[in-house]
Amino acid sequence: MSAAKTHGFQTEVNQLLKLMIHSLYSEKEIFLRELISNASDACDKLRYESLTNAELLSDDDELAVHVSFDKKKRTIVVKDNGVGMNEAEVVENIGTIARSGTKQFLDSLTGEKSKDAQLIGQFGVGFYSVFMVAEQVALTTRKAGDDTSNGVIWSSDGQGEYSIEKADIKERGTTITLKLKKAEDEFLNEYRLKNIIQKYSEHISLPIYMPKAEDEGEDDKDQPKDAELEWETVNKGTALWARAKREIKTEEYNQFYTSMTYDSDEPLSVLHNHVEGKQQYTSLFFIPSKAPFDLWDRDRKTGIKLYVRRVFIMDDTQNLMPSYLRFVRGLVDASDLPLNVSREILQKNQAIQKIKSASVKKVLNELKKMAEKKPDDYQKFWDEFGRVMKEGVVEDFENKELLQNLLRFATTNDGEEKQTVSLKDYASRMPESQKSIYYLTADSHAAAKNSPHLELFRKNNTEVLLLSDPVDEWLVAHLHEYDGKSLKSIAKGADLDDVQDDEAKEKAKEQEKDFSDLIEKFKKALENKAKDVRLSQRLTDSPACLVADEHDLGGNMERLLKAMGQDAPDSKPILEINAEHPILVNLKDNNDKVEDWANVLYDQAALSEGAPLNDPSAYVKRVNSLLSENL
Repeated sequence: MSAAKTHGFQTEVNQLLKLMIHSLYSEKEIFLRELISNASDACDKLRYESLTNAELLSDDDELAVHVSFDKKKRTIVVKDNGVGMNEAEVVENIGTIARSGTKQFLDSLTGEKSKDAQLIGQFGVGFYSVFMVAEQVALTTRKAGDDTSNGVIWSSDGQGEYSIEKADIKERGTTITLKLKKAEDEFLNEYRLKNIIQKYSEHISLPIYMPKAEDEGEDDKDQPKDAELEWETVNKGTALWARAKREIKTEEYNQFYTSMTYDSDEPLSVLHNHVEGKQQYTSLFFIPSKAPFDLWDRDRKTGIKLYVRRVFIMDDTQNLMPSYLRFVRGLVDASDLPLNVSREILQKNQAIQKIKSASVKKVLNELKKMAEKKPDDYQKFWDEFGRVMKEGVVEDFENKELLQNLLRFATTNDGEEKQTVSLKDYASRMPESQKSIYYLTADSHAAAKNSPHLELFRKNNTEVLLLSDPVDEWLVAHLHEYDGKSLKSIAKGADLDDVQDDEAKEKAKEQEKDFSDLIEKFKKALENKAKDVRLSQRLTDSPACLVADEHDLGGNMERLLKAMGQDAPDSKPILEINAEHPILVNLKDNNDKVEDWANVLYDQAALSEGAPLNDPSAYVKRVNSLLSENL
């Protein structure tokens, strides 16, 4: 055994330790959940690695977790015979775990003990929960396949430092010994430990053993030495998904979901399917009721797990579920794949592609059924995951029709930011004379709701979809029509025949003649800013607005691309002016300062749609000059 080296925890780990020890005291029992979960993962990793290197299992091929306690020594021991760790892995995973997960965990705390306790597992910092109950922790480990002399002992009292040393360890795997604090006697009790295991780890698919009590009810007796112990299985140790659906209670599904995801909220929906025929596989999917903290991290590694004949193979999202359904949690257990399947093979495997295609349809059809039969549940789902679902219209052409019926939008009829209106709802309310589904994109709901582009549509009671999610620009670029009706931006083009009567059209022709001189002067003043200047048919109250030509990028899309660091095509907007607004009526007869007025109206139109001004100081000077002249 080499001399122990002492190291200091990183700053964020110290913060985390203090939180564990002092803040989450009402949820102390989760320490056992976390240790068993880590042990199970270690066994799964070894099982997978042994597919290509059978010698790793040697003569100890039953993978399991053992939990015991010693009342006299005040210790709890959690032991696994999984893959184990070498010294570098111990330092990385235990000693200096303050990577992005730790910081994100600290930033995500709510102050509610029960919610924060659930976050521990989600962020991968569960090992530290041991310091809620332990005054000293020792971790002994040896990586499978390494020489016995390459074992490692890590120990700490959670007070800012840890020590690490090499040791000779005969057995592979990891043993964690907790020396309990004096106030934690409740965990030196067989019944209490079994209860925690059955509450959190019932469905882990390898056996969890505890020493069998000599006499029933005498769970406070000291336990004999390991060599003399008679062990019994305290969890079911069977794969829940392999059982028939009719045999499984809702509570069991919920417990399994919580053990898999660390989410204490019940899922909105459970999809459990056994498929037989040319392909044989089982899928168990959960649609959560709340979005996870890392939903917008498209590279997140949680999601659908792949098993082959109940052997865990890998965590996977891209090959078993598309990115826009990355919130779906669960697993697929296939019968027809080789146990040594790799990620590279999965990408080209026809069987996996068929499973993925069928799984996507199952999820989408479940959401369709929820929308029809449980609209309140679907609204909860949409509020949490709607923005992600919109990505599907762009990414998944195969299911585009099914997806477009699941979309929900805010509209001018609703008045609220909440997205509740389907395209089917909108189409059913359209008058016969209306040929298009109208929409407006903006960078916020408030900007869309108060846009001058809506004025004529409001006057004529024509409903408009208000789109304010960043993904909406890509959505409408791929969703050109619905039920034979084209989708049309009210901030593009000049064709507003659907919402203009004949009288308004005749009046517009007369105004074109009256304002032709002013329009030419505006065009000259704005030749470097505007593609064109014309009279507006869409304004009733505002003096001016900016619109895009029919096939040009809209202003909102251009701003989004620039915010993402991408080049946007160089296109100028069109300035539309309101012939009935007092400013324009006066300017028509009095062209004094027309250049200043043209620039001010252009900049005001840009501001009203959330665009930044290229030269704010010039705008302020012009406004001040015009105000001074008219005071």
